[in-house]
Amino acid sequence: MSLAFLFPGQGSQQPNMLDALPGSPAVAAVLAESRSCLERLGMPADVDSASALADTTNVQLALLISGVACARALIEDGGLKPQFVAGHSVGAFAAAVTAGVLDLADAMTAVELRGRSMKDACSQGGWGMAALTGLPIRAARQLVEDLPTDDVWLANVNSATQTVLSGTTAALQVAGHAARAAGAADYQRLDVTVASHCPLQAGTAQRLVAHLAGLPRRIPTARYLTNTRGRAVDTAEAIFDDLARAVAHPVQWYDAARLMPELGASFAIETHPGHVLTRLVRSATTGLTAVSLQDDGFDSTVVRARRKQ
Repeated sequence: MSLAFLFPGQGSQQPNMLDALPGSPAVAAVLAESRSCLERLGMPADVDSASALADTTNVQLALLISGVACARALIEDGGLKPQFVAGHSVGAFAAAVTAGVLDLADAMTAVELRGRSMKDACSQGGWGMAALTGLPIRAARQLVEDLPTDDVWLANVNSATQTVLSGTTAALQVAGHAARAAGAADYQRLDVTVASHCPLQAGTAQRLVAHLAGLPRRIPTARYLTNTRGRAVDTAEAIFDDLARAVAHPVQWYDAARLMPELGASFAIETHPGHVLTRLVRSATTGLTAVSLQDDGFDSTVVRARRKQ
């Protein structure tokens, strides 16, 4: 069996989600290290509280901590070793830590910079994201191109019939009317207060490039699936490039999900919180068994993964 770890991005967050992590020495160690990092960064200790999650930086840090803690538990306590890692949006930083090219402290510093810069780019307010379901990818792209506004972009390609748009509140409303007129099955605003994966975040990408340039390059222990192209890479330089540039470019999750079984991945585990990536992988391919830690539980997931080995 070739094993993949999947790390969810913003939109999957849940209040007090760090309290729901598996009880294990590996998780306890990550939480202790992350508390020290949060203090150094001047961030709240309860970064995953309901009130804290109103801030995108806190959301992104909480997702990073959760993803790394789950991965460490699966590796150190569960005896599993991933051959592939894939993170959606900010989840890519947890993937990079799990692949050994970033340590947790460096990842938290980068994610704090990412979140703060993303907020600065949307400082005028009135920005957000919306999920568009039921239109093929080509139709979704055409819908955006045909809108009478330049303030909305295709941000995520999640499946053959689900995409996500970024833009101003007004532009997203216009896009919603157009989507329903085009026959979309659903159109929902996401619990996100910034517009990500679009040209608005070009400055954020540049800041991340400069920040990551000063970090050491380590050999990855697993193949990393990129957000920007949905392709597998195996050098720190390529991973850092993706971590920096992805915030200003659409996430190609659908391509990554279809590629994993082609490369040999046969079992995928989604870390806390949620099951969004599990469902997207299941819809994209029949060649990869995907499970969610939150739905299936830690012990059951480890037993199933071991049986596949």
